[in-house]
Amino acid sequence: MKKILGLIVLSLAISNFSIAQEKKKSPAKTVEAKLGEADVIISYSSPSMRGRVIYGDLVPYKKIWRAGANEATTMEFSSDVKINGKELKAGKYAFFVIPQKDAEWTIIFNTVHKQWGAYDYDATKDALKLNVKPTDIETSESLTYSIDEEGNVHLDWATTRISFKVD
Repeated sequence: MKKILGLIVLSLAISNFSIAQEKKKSPAKTVEAKLGEADVIISYSSPSMRGRVIYGDLVPYKKIWRAGANEATTMEFSSDVKINGKELKAGKYAFFVIPQKDAEWTIIFNTVHKQWGAYDYDATKDALKLNVKPTDIETSESLTYSIDEEGNVHLDWATTRISFKVD
């Protein structure tokens, strides 16, 4: 009887854990690819629009943004790469974005990869900072990163995409 009761309690605990995981508003996600010699790993939390205005409201223009939810989004490169032609050393970086209204956005690779949001962002720790042009896309309910076969990294959310090339 104790074994049966123990199995029931264990089953309920596992069931409750699974339900709690499904209800996360910004689930953790990872995207991995091999681009040339470099293994690329992007780790982020993926918030959803849920009827909200994203850029210019939830994500203000002209302010540093963690490019995801919760902890800062990280990008890790196993070997040296070029981002839109600019050199970036192998390593793990926090990835930040400064959105702009009707202008190019700034993307930032910061050497302090372990941080919550962008609250402790320190520009003196930037390894690379450059501008990219946003493009319009069909609505993406959830923030999503992807890497295509040509080595382009895309960040899609709402009706906006920003991209950069990894060589």
